[in-house]
Amino acid sequence: MPNCNNSPLSVFNPNASMPWNANRIQHLHRRIGFGISKTALDNALLETPSVYIDSLFNQVVALGSMPAPAWANMTYTQYADPDMEIPDQHQILYNHFLDDIQNNSLRARFTLFWHNHFVTRLEDYWCPSWMYNYYKTIHDYNFGNFKEFVRAIGVTPAMLVFLNGYQNTAAEPNENYARELLELFTLGENNGYNQTDIVNIARALTGYTNINEYCAPINFNINDFDSGQKTFFGQTGNWGYNDVVDILFQERGNLIANYICAKLYRYFVSPDINETIVSQLATIFVDNNFELLPVYKALFKSTHFFDTIAIGGIVKSPFDHFFLFTNESELGVNQEFHDNIIWYNGEIGQLLFDPVDVAGWQGDHDWINSSTIIGRWQLFEWYLWIIWDTNPETFRDFVLRIVDAAETNPVIVAQKVVDYFIAKGLQTNADYTIATDVFKDQVPQNYYDNNLWNLQWDTVPYQVLVLLLHIVKLPEFQLK
Repeated sequence: MPNCNNSPLSVFNPNASMPWNANRIQHLHRRIGFGISKTALDNALLETPSVYIDSLFNQVVALGSMPAPAWANMTYTQYADPDMEIPDQHQILYNHFLDDIQNNSLRARFTLFWHNHFVTRLEDYWCPSWMYNYYKTIHDYNFGNFKEFVRAIGVTPAMLVFLNGYQNTAAEPNENYARELLELFTLGENNGYNQTDIVNIARALTGYTNINEYCAPINFNINDFDSGQKTFFGQTGNWGYNDVVDILFQERGNLIANYICAKLYRYFVSPDINETIVSQLATIFVDNNFELLPVYKALFKSTHFFDTIAIGGIVKSPFDHFFLFTNESELGVNQEFHDNIIWYNGEIGQLLFDPVDVAGWQGDHDWINSSTIIGRWQLFEWYLWIIWDTNPETFRDFVLRIVDAAETNPVIVAQKVVDYFIAKGLQTNADYTIATDVFKDQVPQNYYDNNLWNLQWDTVPYQVLVLLLHIVKLPEFQLK
């Protein structure tokens, strides 16, 4: 479909027709994070967009990587009970990611994005130390230099096992990683390379085969390296691993920049590409020697990103669907949900560290089908009723955060709650009327007509509950 967003990449300067408001701040945090609390939203309104976005990225860069757990270098023979200990260690990394979603959501968002770019699958390597090494590598580079990111990720044990690099020898070359390096990680399918390039790059990548035991580091073995002449991208020599990365970026840098910037655009702005914006981002990428942060800042500070057309046009992933709501509502996530949400999200299409295949989750409309939409509804029914059973007053606390405590008009209350969660609001006045009727619940109309009802009534927590149960099933709620 054509992209109708014609706003430029120039820095967004708010004005009367395009204000810096709650809706745009929520848009920013729904795309580059996992939502924002009401208090943080109110504070953001006091900042200028450019200064605020700089601050967000400065904070996430300062976080650095997850500290190494005690088992970061543990090999398989060191486990007393691997069937129990290994899943427990995997859970520690799941929990770290979930904690980031709630407390460091920019790092979680970009970790998820790059995990779905440099895909590995835990079920294929099933080793906590390798999982941590892969996770840490993403943390180390997802706001840094993309060329060095490519260099580092290819020799992580998770990648060497997943794409058969550890089996790539001079005697028996394996082309799997070489092919995906070009097709998925840097250039895009059939874009600037041919089968001869793949064959010779695979030869140059040989030798990362030295492993003493399962879960141990995988090191370079000169005896398995193909030391013959290789030619790719017009360069001939006794090339090795680092040469592949250097020559790839030297000879195909513009193609890499355009491919990566297009992927960033699809994920963070719109599935429908604006080629002009992508080209401008690619120029910034090349001019900054493939540093990612200047590209991020140019995009997320831009008038283009904050254009109304860009808001509310991407289907939420399972992680978006649940955590945007919990972070924005501040209803909380109890231990039961914290422990099970990874697996529930897997049931509705997004199992963390296990994308569907090497191409990753395709996202957007692929997230929704007749099965996953019902699963989304059931997740929220389960979640909201647990909140109700735990502390009904939580729902009153929520509504008082976003609606004036003196408000007595249920129409205004219902619309404020709807608009708080739904990026572009509902399509028609009739839809708002239905939401209002749901919110009114069983309170007699005359109490509203005579301004007798207010947000301190005993009925309010339940009224908010039923309105939220209505909202989470709306088609518009599936979009961010």
